[in-house]
Amino acid sequence: QVQVVESGGGLVQAGDSLRLSCAASGRTFSIYTMAWFRQAPGKEREFVAAVSWSGAGTYYADAVKGRFTVSRDNAKNTVFLQMNSLKPEDTAVYYCAAHKLRYSVTWEKTDFGSWGQGTQVTVSS
Repeated sequence: QVQVVESGGGLVQAGDSLRLSCAASGRTFSIYTMAWFRQAPGKEREFVAAVSWSGAGTYYADAVKGRFTVSRDNAKNTVFLQMNSLKPEDTAVYYCAAHKLRYSVTWEKTDFGSWGQGTQVTVSS
């Protein structure tokens, strides 16, 4: 089982940037797609971005496309989410998760396990 710990959240103003990190440990990190999800108060947890096990493929929700960039460093077992041009609607708890299946590249919420505790991102207008 992999364990993940997110960090890097905070309170920023609209238009600012933040970089989230997700440190993973446990099972072999480099063969699993990793993803970021977020959950705003009163809303369902939603997909934000994913990076394939090799790092060659990245996938984004339409709401963040062009503003967020997901990447990974397999040597350091770490996934990043660079968030630029933040908007108040980006306010949420951001979660990192590992895919349940090796070498699989999908991003349905149910495909992922090993959820972290999340990191709060608050964007003021």
